[in-house]
Amino acid sequence: MADLFVDLRSDTVTRPTAGMREAMATAEVGDDVYGEDPTVNALEAEVAALFGHEAALFAPSGSMANQIALQLLVSPGDELLCDADAHVVTYEIGAAAAYGGISSRTWPAVGADIDPEVVAGMIRPDGYFAVPTRAIAVEQTHNRGGGGVIPLATLRDLRGVADDAGVALHCDGARIWHAHVADGVPLIEYGRLFDTLSVCLSKGLGAPVGSLVVGSADKIERARMIRKRMGGGMRQAGILAAAGRYALAHHVNRLADDHAKAARLAEAVAPFGVLATTVRTNLVALDLTKHTLDARALAAAARAEGVLISVLGPRTARLVTHLGLDDAAIDRAVAALPRILAAS
Repeated sequence: MADLFVDLRSDTVTRPTAGMREAMATAEVGDDVYGEDPTVNALEAEVAALFGHEAALFAPSGSMANQIALQLLVSPGDELLCDADAHVVTYEIGAAAAYGGISSRTWPAVGADIDPEVVAGMIRPDGYFAVPTRAIAVEQTHNRGGGGVIPLATLRDLRGVADDAGVALHCDGARIWHAHVADGVPLIEYGRLFDTLSVCLSKGLGAPVGSLVVGSADKIERARMIRKRMGGGMRQAGILAAAGRYALAHHVNRLADDHAKAARLAEAVAPFGVLATTVRTNLVALDLTKHTLDARALAAAARAEGVLISVLGPRTARLVTHLGLDDAAIDRAVAALPRILAAS
């Protein structure tokens, strides 16, 4: 498919590079459930240090990493606050409730444009037979918010809100690497604002699998038990961790290239009034409310032209750039998408 189509569906479609495959093939391994895989241990230590935390835990997926983190912060029957489009309550199949017994309440979907005062006003204290709030979760960058970057000042204000209320703050940092490159905020600066983070290796960084939970040493010790309970204990996982270490060494700074490619796509479709948000990173969100094509029709027409896009709703679509796309691929998409939009 990669040879036939320009695949803009997601940055999860990337394939390991030659250098990454070599790192995987030569990785030193052991049994990670016993804590004996040296490559996994090295990856966990490296990621923890990047964010200024004591420890990290390698997990098979971003969804599992998020759900482990939420269970660390919110006891069964207590409450998580997040936005209505947050990945943790939109794309994780109700896992917070099903596995963690967590009640969730959301503020209106505003992507990265969070108002900390609105969040503060939603927090419920203990007592009065109300469900008490235990944690707030935010998403950096924001997927359904078009790859929007939550400003550092907003995050600092949210940290203050959490501290004042005595609740925890979690970051779904699946694409936090993009925020780091886009705004120049050091990863350690992000890390000091959150009690827990989940960070993904298999999206923009191009590893084939894996995310990490980041937090304090005592939290990560508990996280290992939760991971095992959820079926996430892996054995000779160093082969996978080696891909992540390679990605961290070689694929972070190059995210700026993906941002530039996304900007080209946005410029090409902007005249048709379909851009949902300002494009900051590698996601281009399309709002087709005022266009004659709906999302499925646009996707079908694009596929016929050799371009694959994601359908997120009846009138919502998404384009995503990644390391699997060269300039020639973007040229094809830039030629095809305006032609389709203009013809409808």
